[in-house]
Order: sequence, then structure tokens, then C-alpha cells
Amino acid sequence: MKSVFIVYNQALTEKIEFILDKLDIRGFTRWNQVQGRGSQQGEPHMGTHTWPALNETILAIVPDEGVKDLLERLRHLDEKTEMQGLRAFVWNIEDSI
Repeated sequence: MKSVFIVYNQALTEKIEFILDKLDIRGFTRWNQVQGRGSQQGEPHMGTHTWPALNETILAIVPDEGVKDLLERLRHLDEKTEMQGLRAFVWNIEDSI
């Protein structure tokens, strides 16, 4: 299994949840109103007067065989909404209870 950490502009919440639903990725943890600044391009998302946007994050545990499809769909969404900001990171799950 893998953990997939997804960071995205809160405006993309419904689209991200739609992708998870379509891939039958039911369990996840979400953090709302997260501040951050991307390492490449785009504007900071700080929830301030100057930078009013905010991010959300999701941590989902995904079977190995489901990661590729999830990343492909997220990559496609990112290409369509490039200025919003969307990143995903994958880690191995060593053990769980």
C-alpha cells in the first residue's frame, strides 16, 4: 500500500473528491484551510488580504495498483487548472493497524 498526500487549492475540493469517488478510494483524512506556497510557480495561498486563497490537503491510503490511475487523473486535473495549484506525493506504507 501507498500513502498519497494531495495538496490543492480549496477551489478544487469537489473535483478531487469526485476523482477519489470514481476510483473507489473511500478512506482519507482531510485538513482544511492549510496555508502554503508552491516551490515552482503560482501564488502563495495564505488566507490573508494579500494572498486570500487557501489550500486543503488529503492523505489517502491506496493499494499499489491504484496509485498510477490516481496520479494520472490528478495530473490531468492539474493541467486543466494549472493556476489553482495541485501537488501529490507518494510514500510507502511499511505497516499499519
